[in-house]
Amino acid sequence: MAEPIVLEAGMPAPEIDATATGGGPFRLSDHRGSWVVVYFYPRANTPG
Repeated sequence: MAEPIVLEAGMPAPEIDATATGGGPFRLSDHRGSWVVVYFYPRANTPG
C-alpha cells in the first residue's frame, strides 16, 4: 500500500487515475485548467 498523501489548503491536487462512472478512464491531469470536483467519502461501513 502506498503511503498516504497529506494535503493542506492551497496545495495542488495529486494525480488521480481512476475508473469513471460508466467504466471509462479518468485522469485528473486531463482536466488541467478546468474546474473539477473530486469527492472522497469514508470507507464503507465506517462512521462519518
